[in-house]
Amino acid sequence: MSVSTHVLDAVLGRPAAGMVVQLLVGDELLAEGVTDADGRFRLADRDTGTGTHRVVFGTGAWFAEQGRETFYPSVTLEFSVVDGTAHHHVPLLLSPFAFSTYRGS
Repeated sequence: MSVSTHVLDAVLGRPAAGMVVQLLVGDELLAEGVTDADGRFRLADRDTGTGTHRVVFGTGAWFAEQGRETFYPSVTLEFSVVDGTAHHHVPLLLSPFAFSTYRGS
């Protein structure tokens, strides 16, 4: 199984580079890193098991570094892994006062 993300700043129309992202299963931190210049980060390239997974985005710190206000100190997205062999792409479209997501490919 693999898990990846792509964060886009909807206000500026560009990738959200330099954002801290974490992957958790239960209370266990499986991966942590920072989005690249294209706003992408591959969280896992190994079997993380089935069940509920969480991706936590450090949105508050990211906006603060840019001197921008945000309503969300972090964004947590939970998703279910049924097929442990499948790729799971969890993108985030972000603005200071709203966000959306979908199951990517």
